[in-house]
Amino acid sequence: MNTPFFVNEPFTDFSVSSNRKLLRDALERLESTRSTAGLVAYPIINGQRRTTPNIFEREDPSTKDIQLGTIHFASRDDVDEAFSSIEEGRLGWQDTPISERASILNRAASIMQDRRHDLNALIIREVGKPWKEADADVAEAIDFCRYYAERAFHFASPIATSDIPGEENVLVYHPRGTAVVIAPWNFPFAIACGMTVAALVTGNGTILKPAEQSSLVGFALAELLLAAGVPPNAFAFLPGQGEDIGRALVEDKRVDLICFTGSRAVGQQIISSAATPYPEQRAIKRVIAELGGKNAIIVDEDADEDDAIRGILASAFGFAGQKCSACSRLIVVGKQYSRFIERLIEAAADLIVGPSAQPETVVGPVVDDDAYQRLNRTIEHARQECRVVVAARNGSEGYFIPPTIIVDPPLTSSWWSEELFGPVICTTSVATFDDALRLATDSPYALTGGVFSRNPRNLEAAKRHFAVGNLYLNRAITGALVARQPFGGSRMSGIGSKAGGPDYLLQFVEPRTITENTSRRGFVPEIASS
Repeated sequence: MNTPFFVNEPFTDFSVSSNRKLLRDALERLESTRSTAGLVAYPIINGQRRTTPNIFEREDPSTKDIQLGTIHFASRDDVDEAFSSIEEGRLGWQDTPISERASILNRAASIMQDRRHDLNALIIREVGKPWKEADADVAEAIDFCRYYAERAFHFASPIATSDIPGEENVLVYHPRGTAVVIAPWNFPFAIACGMTVAALVTGNGTILKPAEQSSLVGFALAELLLAAGVPPNAFAFLPGQGEDIGRALVEDKRVDLICFTGSRAVGQQIISSAATPYPEQRAIKRVIAELGGKNAIIVDEDADEDDAIRGILASAFGFAGQKCSACSRLIVVGKQYSRFIERLIEAAADLIVGPSAQPETVVGPVVDDDAYQRLNRTIEHARQECRVVVAARNGSEGYFIPPTIIVDPPLTSSWWSEELFGPVICTTSVATFDDALRLATDSPYALTGGVFSRNPRNLEAAKRHFAVGNLYLNRAITGALVARQPFGGSRMSGIGSKAGGPDYLLQFVEPRTITENTSRRGFVPEIASS
């Protein structure tokens, strides 16, 4: 069956006044609901919302004294009930034609388009994404729905493997069974959506657990998927603490597939747990995990410095550096290092730090108090050993960490080697481009990386030896688009095929070969016709 050619969803142009008004109106509607009825998220099992006694109050990170909403955290009993519901419904969902499952994803994408600015507003308020970043989050979710709906048709028909007289051999793909999706807060809509709809469109019963900090956004996604036509007994939504509900989901014997995006430490725990079979477990659990990065940009001696500075600012400080693809290490080649760093500091000082609901904001807050305290401790510790420049200021209340540059840290320090997940970048210099490549790849992570250079030989060397999942030449290293730049790393940055790529859905199915003897020996017409 032919499917439409995929085209990425355009971003909203907020330089157009009418578009700015649409998002302002959505923010006002959200605030009106928050201040009157209140924003609430619930577990959803078999299509029904569940109230629970375990309540989590989510604050607005831009104005930390304002309670944004209330989340009813699921219990262990809810986990068991959700699995029971999925067990009852997953075979029916598995037998649903791929064309119908794909149509549901396309309907979900259409609903997202219709509700785009209301979703933007919720992302802005709950996790502190600035306007453009929130809009890109929703656009990416739309892309995941459309792209995976299209790619699913590759599994619709058996694939003939040979042509032998008297024998028919075909390869078919079946869903793995029940999938658990554990989503992060930094792309609260896009990543949660991408992992969930990939599991669903391939016929797996699916349970989504959002990050605690983005449960309101996760709840909006869950209700949207059900409204688009996902059967209630094929999908469940369980907000809760990772240490409690996340662990219960991962360890359950009924899980066939775990799809996780988050920290390296938690991801390794999940991989270890999945490798240990439990009594009566029916399958070896498949794990797909994206675990972060410690990403470097190299600036060569002949680079266009203006382009490099723009790319570094966007890569290091966009969404306050809270992206696994963000640049957190800068390696400058040659004698221009000191001058280049001073230019970078001056440019970073012009970035606007403030509440995410303000359209001019470039660097919003970090997600919560834990992140705020951790980053402040890191910065203060670094001050004791090297030069630390806080390049921009902010007078707002909230969890704000201004763009921060740690100049010449010891290369053995944790600031240089460990993922900080905030608007903090470390810089150093090297003598040659080969030295820069060796230093950039001297990391257990291998997610993203970038090079700014006009030297064809050095660009070719980077293509061969800068071994990361997504390498960007003469542009920012964040902002991968579905289908255009399939996303994902290797080594300690994760396991699995690239999200938004042509082979991503293969992880959610298992291949089976069916061989039939077609010579019809012993064929009995009366039996065949009865």
